[in-house]
Amino acid sequence: MSGSLLRTLSSSQVSDWFGQKTSVNTIPIPSRPIVVDYLVVAGGGGGSSDAAGGGGAGGLRCTVTATGGGGSLESALSLSLSTNYTVTVGGGGAVNNNGNNSVFSTITSTAGGKGGTFNNNGSAGGSGGGGSWSNTATIYTGGAGTTNQGYAGGSGTASTSAVATTGGGGGAGAVGGSGTSSVGGAGGDGVATSITGTSVTYAGGGGGSGNAAAAQGAGGSGGGGRGQSTTLASVAGTANTGGGGGGAKAGGSGVGAAGGSGVVILRYPDILTITIGTGLTGSTPAPSGGFKVTTFTAGTGVVSFA
Repeated sequence: MSGSLLRTLSSSQVSDWFGQKTSVNTIPIPSRPIVVDYLVVAGGGGGSSDAAGGGGAGGLRCTVTATGGGGSLESALSLSLSTNYTVTVGGGGAVNNNGNNSVFSTITSTAGGKGGTFNNNGSAGGSGGGGSWSNTATIYTGGAGTTNQGYAGGSGTASTSAVATTGGGGGAGAVGGSGTSSVGGAGGDGVATSITGTSVTYAGGGGGSGNAAAAQGAGGSGGGGRGQSTTLASVAGTANTGGGGGGAKAGGSGVGAAGGSGVVILRYPDILTITIGTGLTGSTPAPSGGFKVTTFTAGTGVVSFA
């Protein structure tokens, strides 16, 4: 095959990953591209402080079960053996900050947007942060999500509302809820994928807040944190889900919560061996169903396959 790399296998009986058998002792065969499925979730946005919206979830891109933003499934990557590919697990955003992007090879998932602070819109991101409460008649809206990664955040309320409430952050599977006259908007729900062999939901938005008892917005499924009320503190997004952090109630004691870190998960044929470079935290359980699955929970570095 012109331009193909060659591998030499030494065995009395070997098989390639297409299941073809041979009994020769040493044979050269063309090196075939390997197909790798992935889930890449960015870090969630932080909830912001003082009458602030919930953080948006990190953008979610996936080739198995479902992907973010209601888009079509992503396409698996065709990669080469003995070649380095970058992996970055995006950290969650601190309070008042967007999250951080996650990367695998050519795939980048966009960080979640932070919740809008007092009299501000939420920030755009993989999923957008929720809008703040306004002490005027202006309604502050949630930030936009990213196409095929996540949804927009919800809006806050204005001074005419009975309770000062804020919008929930968007999730990978749904828009964030808008604040009402009595309760902060709920974070948008995330997306479930079975790339690991078990269905797990990722990238839920952070809940909005409210200046009354029980006025906190719920976090979205998939790691979104609850918003603050006068009786309950805000909650951070769950680590390695890309969940957004909960927003803060109005006033000097209004404190938002950080977003959850992202995650990168790779699924590939079980005859392959992955090498994880310095700087990455990753684990590979025993193979199942003809595949290995490697989960990266922190860091940045390179990986290769052999």
